[in-house]
Formats: sequence, C-alpha cells, structure tokens
Amino acid sequence: MLQDDQIILVTIVVVMIGLFLWGRWRHDLVALACLLACVVTGLVPASEAFSGFGHPAVITVACVLILSQGLRNTGTVDVLARRLVGNVASPAVTLTLLMAIGASLSAFMNNVGAMALLMPIAIRFAGQHDIPSGKMLM
Repeated sequence: MLQDDQIILVTIVVVMIGLFLWGRWRHDLVALACLLACVVTGLVPASEAFSGFGHPAVITVACVLILSQGLRNTGTVDVLARRLVGNVASPAVTLTLLMAIGASLSAFMNNVGAMALLMPIAIRFAGQHDIPSGKMLM
C-alpha cells in the first residue's frame, strides 16, 4: 500500500501532467506551482526547493532561450536564414544543411549554443513551408 507521502506525490504529478496537457496555463508557472505544492506538503525541504536553479545546465538552457529570442527579435534569424538556407525548397536538403552547419559549429562551441543559433532558423523555415516545426527540430 502507498504511504501518505507517495499518495501526495502521485497526486501532484498527475495534476501537473493534467495541467500541462490542458495547456491553459504556462508550463513554467505549472512547474513552479507544483514545486511550491511539494514544499508546502513537506515533500521537499524549503531550504532545497530552489537549489537546482543554480545548476549550470539550467542556466545554460535559460541563456539559450534568451539568446534565441533575441536573435528572432533583432531580425538576425532572417538574415542568417537567407544566407544559410537561401531559396532551398526541399525540407530534406535544408535539414541536411542545418545538420552540417550544426556539426561544424559544435566542433568549436557548446552544442547548446549551436542549437540556439540554428533552432530559430529551422522554426522559421518550417513556418514558411507549412511543415510542423517538430519535424525540422528532431
């Protein structure tokens, strides 16, 4: 039989997954609310609740998201997309080109940084050609 802590944890996880699937609220707010619920119920000590936010992986992902949005906002993505992809009409050729560029960039820089540069280009190309962005990002 499940103990009380296990029942509480399973309930929080099920509610969290339900809220993610519902899509009405932002995912970051749902995740923070679930973390808060874990602290309030005593599953996670308050002193350790936010300790993971200082981990280099979390900081790297946050920086990638900021860099990616900045590239989109400044129009750099448009310039890079025109120069790197040009008028290539085939998604297969574009994907191959993006993979080659990504592999080349990864030789000299962090893989996540290379992804941050190429992800907006892939998303833009997918949008222009009515392709689900997930196909270009996988």
